[in-house]
This record gives sequence, structure tokens and C-alpha cells, in this order.
Amino acid sequence: MSKDLAIPVTLPTGNMDAYISAAFQLPMLSAEEEHDLAVRLRDHKDLAAAQALVMSHLRFVVRIARQYSGYGLPQGDLVQEGTIGLMKAVRRFDPDMGVRLVSFAVHWIKAEIHEYILRNWRIVKIATTKAQRKLFFNLRSAKKRLGWFSQQEVESVAEDLGVKPETVLEMESRLANSDMAFDGSDSDDDDNSVAPAAYLPDLRSEPSLLLEQADSEQAERDGLYEALAALDERSRDIVTRRWLSEDKKTLHELADEYGVSAERIRQIEAAAMRKLRGALAA
Repeated sequence: MSKDLAIPVTLPTGNMDAYISAAFQLPMLSAEEEHDLAVRLRDHKDLAAAQALVMSHLRFVVRIARQYSGYGLPQGDLVQEGTIGLMKAVRRFDPDMGVRLVSFAVHWIKAEIHEYILRNWRIVKIATTKAQRKLFFNLRSAKKRLGWFSQQEVESVAEDLGVKPETVLEMESRLANSDMAFDGSDSDDDDNSVAPAAYLPDLRSEPSLLLEQADSEQAERDGLYEALAALDERSRDIVTRRWLSEDKKTLHELADEYGVSAERIRQIEAAAMRKLRGALAA
């Protein structure tokens, strides 16, 4: 019986310890077996070969996922995301590259786990730029003591990771903070005076802002009316009936009224809209 057929199709679910134990009992592939399976997958789209490659490397997914246990996320979710990365690596693996699948798959496994951590570590996304993402996964290991970085440490980390010192300070501040409910806790035992709802003002009804909004809207309306008045009568009628009236007309309806083609109405409308945008931007 071939090695890929000896690998089970499924593993235990519902218990992470049982799943990990079963993953480490799966047979490992020799270099020759791995190459043969990868060739079958590449040349013949053999799904059984793909399954054998994935199953035989699940132990490596578990080992990598354990490295991220300090982020406080479920181990099962980390393993699941890492497995997705492994499957992507198997799909892209070229057996003629001269490397083992595990070496090729490490990047894909870690990439999927990183994406999961960034999405779920906190409610508010903590890292959005490339520099911030790099810092997120390196800043903890770069710390050599508790407390805040000194200026020398900030500059050293920035140089090592190829980012600006300001970015290091910003990420250090983000990592030091935590999520807080806007309304605080529902428990009567907790002091909710520090919740954002207790001190952040509601500016939606602030008189000066309402007046400013009303003035802005009026200025926009006045500008639109002036721009429409500068159009010729036909262009103004087409734009008004196409976009500003409750009973909007189609190109074909206006074409029948004016005795021209729908394409001609579209051209007149497009030219009028360009003039309106230019007038409003001035």
C-alpha cells in the first residue's frame, strides 16, 4: 500500500489535545515520497496526493502555532489558520525547487497566523501599515527589560527593523494600551467613571457645529444652483430631470422628447456634468 493511502483522512475534533496527539502520530514522508506526491499533485491534480502532503505536515503547523500562544488567542484557531497556510503552500509547491515542503511552507503558515492575530488580538486593529505589522511581531522580543524603552533602545530597535523611531514609540504605546468598552461594565461593582461614555462629549447637538453644518449645506446648494444656471437650457433640463427630480427620466425617454438619439442625450449630460464639477470645484 502506498504511503499516501496509509495516512488517515480525518483527525479527532472537539478536543485539541486529542487532535495534536493524532497529528504527531501521522507518518512523516521521506524526501522521495514527498517529491512523488508533489509531482502527482502538480501534473495530475491528484487531490489524494495533496491530502497526504497536508496531513503529514500538520505536526509542523502545531509546533509553529505554539510559538504564538502568548497572544492570548485559542490554540485551536491558531492551528486552524496555520493549516490554511499549509494548504496554500502545498498548492504552490514546486517539487523541482530542490527544497523540502516544510521549508517552503513555513512562510505561508506564519503569514496566515499573523493575519489572524492582527485581526483578532484586539477589537481595534493595532497594526495597519507594513512598518507597524513588522513591529507588532518583533517589539516584544526586542524588549530586554520591563517598562518603557529608553531613547537608545528605541533607536536600536528602529535601526534593526528598518523603521522610524517615531513608529517604534507609537507601536509601544499601542501595545501598552488595552480595549475598553465605551459604556463600561454592566456590573454594579465596577467603577464606570473612567469609561469613555463618562467623559467624551457628544458633539452631535453642539450649536456651533450644527450651524456650521447648516451653512456648509446651504453653500453647497447655492453653488449647485449657480452652476446649473450657467448651463444652457437644454443641458440644465436634462441634468435636472435625470438626477434632481423625484420622477427621474431615462436617456431613452429624454431622447424621444428631444427627437435625438439616447447616445446624444448621454453626451450632452456628460458635458454638462463636467461643467458642473468644474464650477463646484472652483
